[in-house]
Amino acid sequence: MSLRCCVAQLACCCGSAACSLCCACCPKIKQSTSTRFMYAVYFILVTILCCIMMSPTVAEKMNENIPFYREICTQIQAGEKCSKLAGYSAVYRVCFGMACFFFLFFLLTIRINNSKSCRAYIHNGFWLFKFIFLVALCSGAFFIPDQDTFLEVWRYVGTAGGALFILIQLLLLVEFAHKWNKNWTSGTKHNQLWHAALALVILITYSVAVVALALLALFYTHPDGCLLNKIFLGVNSGLCLLVSMVAISPCVQKRNPHSGLLQSGIISCYVMYLTFSSLSSKPLETILDVTGKNITICAPSFSQGFTQDTTLVTALGTFILFGCVLYSCLTSTTRASSEALRGNIALLETEVARCCFCCTPDGDVEIDERDLARGGQQVIYDEKKRTVYSYPFFHFVFFLGSLYVMMTVTSWFHFDEVDIENLFRNNWSTFWLKMASCWVCILLYLGTLIAPLCCPNRGFAV
Repeated sequence: MSLRCCVAQLACCCGSAACSLCCACCPKIKQSTSTRFMYAVYFILVTILCCIMMSPTVAEKMNENIPFYREICTQIQAGEKCSKLAGYSAVYRVCFGMACFFFLFFLLTIRINNSKSCRAYIHNGFWLFKFIFLVALCSGAFFIPDQDTFLEVWRYVGTAGGALFILIQLLLLVEFAHKWNKNWTSGTKHNQLWHAALALVILITYSVAVVALALLALFYTHPDGCLLNKIFLGVNSGLCLLVSMVAISPCVQKRNPHSGLLQSGIISCYVMYLTFSSLSSKPLETILDVTGKNITICAPSFSQGFTQDTTLVTALGTFILFGCVLYSCLTSTTRASSEALRGNIALLETEVARCCFCCTPDGDVEIDERDLARGGQQVIYDEKKRTVYSYPFFHFVFFLGSLYVMMTVTSWFHFDEVDIENLFRNNWSTFWLKMASCWVCILLYLGTLIAPLCCPNRGFAV
């Protein structure tokens, strides 16, 4: 690779060009999608850093292997063993920097209607500068004075923002379920095989929900106790049955013909996951056995103090979080995509991206077939006329996601007794938060079914 090509790559990082991969065999990508994907990469990188900071093993290894570690910690006023660079305090500061990053872009992108404005260019490009800016914000947060006051105030802000993000996450899940069912039921008009696909997915989702309920009843209940677990398992399974019956009721089907068991099956699976997550976070119960010895109940006996069980909860929670983030980034629920399906937008312009990850041929200005074959991934500039998604709302969701990550990684209100090894360990605050999320999810989905009946003239489209 020539020096000119390397310089061109660096220049692309510092400009407003769209970002894409260097391989020409990759499928075309929309400019709006590539921009949202890059912000998601930033978000995931900072989240991984937060998880690393919560690991005591990492702090111990740094203390053992880095020369002059304590002297460096003293000079930067991070404590004798760099306590400010690890644990919940460090996570609060890093997430503060990331939250400020997305909140500033939220303010910057308010009332942007097309991608030709100066602010739109900043939103869609200049990735190197934005990465440096993000690092500077996260690093500068460690120099905030009066640590105790800052942590206490930021904890309340994080709680409110994290709770709001949970609500948005549940809305995204309900929207995803409705869209999936609507697309597949629409496909049955052209190919009857979609009926078989729908039936298969419905069977799988309900089978997963029933098996999960049976396993929860087996491992999280006991004949001599666990009354709260039994009540919540009965209530949540009853709510899943209720929404399933409502979804296929004649009155709902008349107002919303796309309503069906696919959505309720997806919601039932998620409700079972939230139930499992909340029961795993519930404090342990003990009873006396026939020999007079205390035994732990309401928990799997094979979990060795919740080690394996907690790891599964953490993995599922992380997967769902990143799934919601990527869904909000890559989904095409936009005005432009809907109009394009109706043929109201002309053919979009396609170019080879001059991005920081691809190198186009030297000396060529015009783009032809040969250049497309030799260059990088092709980018569809789908925002030539106007934006296809709300820039400020996009950044606001990531701002709330930063607060949610901060509170989740630090175990919400039990921040001073948690590390990455015992994340989600049993405490009442996490238990009630997840159980409440479960009921809110049911209410949101039930609302989408009942709202067209209560207000038939409002046109609730899903």
